Amino acid sequence: MSEQDQQAQFVLQRIYVKDMSFESPKAPDAFTQQWKPQINLELNTSHKNLDEDNYEVVLSLTVTARNEAEETIYLVEVQQAGVFMIKGMSDDTRGQTLGSFCPNVLFPYARETIDSIVSKGSFPALMLAPVNFDAVYAQAKARAEAEVSTIQ
Repeated sequence: MSEQDQQAQFVLQRIYVKDMSFESPKAPDAFTQQWKPQINLELNTSHKNLDEDNYEVVLSLTVTARNEAEETIYLVEVQQAGVFMIKGMSDDTRGQTLGSFCPNVLFPYARETIDSIVSKGSFPALMLAPVNFDAVYAQAKARAEAEVSTIQ
């Protein structure tokens, strides 16, 4: 660890829902069918620098529940965001913090928001499984490095 990283500061400033939507195109017919949904989760993370030391990180999740006929029963989209003060970190450490640690902090809030929306739509509770954001970040970084090397 570099001396710069030893002086690192990380402060969670705020967590908020940036955007959310719920659609149930098959309601009320969906409530009369046997409940055996196929659940698909898509997630994405992004971040932007707000000022010298503050960053907004956005965790975007899309959950689609389909019935056996591949019809969409419900679709939930949530953008869970946070503002983080990150100071005194090397570029690599800051990148990992923004790409892995911050989304890991945001995920439980997004999971609760999705569960609440689904329940309010009158569907059974949905508790998403934990996500390994270290692996997601490593894969994204490897993909980005591979793209750079193929361009050169």
